[in-house]
Amino acid sequence: MSTISLRLPHSLHKRVRELAQQEEISINQFIATALAEKMSALLTGEYLEERAKRGSRRKFERVLSKVKNRKPDEQDAL
Repeated sequence: MSTISLRLPHSLHKRVRELAQQEEISINQFIATALAEKMSALLTGEYLEERAKRGSRRKFERVLSKVKNRKPDEQDAL
């Protein structure tokens, strides 16, 4: 495990402390979890961009053409 020194504005530190107390976790755990969530979102975006580059419009349309044209189930209708 690594240790870092982090400077936060007083107002942000106060709010993080309050939220961590509400969640009954330490500030360190709160920040580590928030960082992990942010990293996950960014990495997912990168993955999807790379995956999209490998996509083929022709193949997509070919697969889509196999879907029968019918009304959606009642619970799925808009």
